[in-house]
Amino acid sequence: MRAPLSLHAYRALTALATPFAGLFLAWRRRRGKEDGNRIGERRGVAGLPRPAGRVVWLHGASVGEAVSLLPFVERIARAGATALVTTGTVTSAALLAQRLPAGAIHQYAPLDVPLYVRRFLRHWRPDAALVAESELWPNMILETKRADLPLALVNGRISERSFARWRKAPRTIRALLGRFDLCLARSEADGERLVALGAPRVQIAGDIKYDAPALPADRRELAELSGLASGRQIWIAASTHAGEELIAARAHKRLARVFPDALTLIAPRHPDRGESIRREIEAEGLPCALRSRGERPGPGTAVYVCDTIGELGLFYRLAGIVFVGKSFSGGGGQNPIEPARLASAILHGPMVGNFADVYAALDASGGALEVVEPERLGEALIGLFADGARLRAMARAAGDTVERRSGAVERSMKALAPILPGGGARP
Repeated sequence: MRAPLSLHAYRALTALATPFAGLFLAWRRRRGKEDGNRIGERRGVAGLPRPAGRVVWLHGASVGEAVSLLPFVERIARAGATALVTTGTVTSAALLAQRLPAGAIHQYAPLDVPLYVRRFLRHWRPDAALVAESELWPNMILETKRADLPLALVNGRISERSFARWRKAPRTIRALLGRFDLCLARSEADGERLVALGAPRVQIAGDIKYDAPALPADRRELAELSGLASGRQIWIAASTHAGEELIAARAHKRLARVFPDALTLIAPRHPDRGESIRREIEAEGLPCALRSRGERPGPGTAVYVCDTIGELGLFYRLAGIVFVGKSFSGGGGQNPIEPARLASAILHGPMVGNFADVYAALDASGGALEVVEPERLGEALIGLFADGARLRAMARAAGDTVERRSGAVERSMKALAPILPGGGARP
């Protein structure tokens, strides 16, 4: 398949920009967005030797995609191959360091520069490549196919916004999607958009996020925190973006008028914002503790800022209600499946377009409730904490909804068998 002029231009520009990659990476490092000890991986310089045997490369953008790939990693490992997982963020690397099974490897994804991608491929020599959701990096795709590797899109996602944008460059997106041996869409709507954009081989497998394992938790830490907060009404504002912490603080004030012992947990999407969030909460007159400092929520603590990585499973188990962020600020929403799998009652704002199907299913089953305006969040919390039967029913409905929709990984593995080494199963 011939590449259109737009892709030739992109490849030329990214090749010309190679000498400036160091400046770009240094700038990101100063902002805390790169790991200085592993910066070479972003240039395709491997941080580890290639293991013997078969290697399957799995790529996801950040934390959400990385977590959704874990069931694939486990099945690939059971088939006797090594799973090589690449992501592009420091937070995803920290998370995978805790959750990857023995034998699996994490590397930072190379920048989308022809030289760096070729260097990465020459070292790792993967037998197949799986790309999660909507990571359509042109050089990654073109170099992977130049190396004659099987390439598949898993949990394929094309939002309405991305669809409209790609429709303005039809030859470019057709050339990219046409190089995939298989595109597994997470929903009928995503599948239709992929076909309309030119993907020649599309199957509907379902959303693999429903199959993600329950988030882990340190049982000893859970017991200790549960004891410290015993008898209090606990809720969490999770994966919050700028502006939503203030919304949570004001919701706490309203809640505390009815339940003076209420405890609000805030787990920001970007934990490095913890100190600034603490200052914002204290400016509201609320006593605040910061987990990254080793502080614990005492009897006088109103808000506990959970600014750590890999502990959401602990906080979801501790809280009775979960408000999922990026649904009032930032837009698009965050993944509600993780708290739903742990049978949490879920609240969310109206901006959930990135997970519209998931929220629609949870809302319809009674497992989640949309809060139309930020000012109403406190009232929604009061209503649920005042009605224990309703709160328990809501939590059960959330868990049941996720359970009924699982199975996408098995369907995906069956569809991927022709392109995975060993058919994706132990010979």
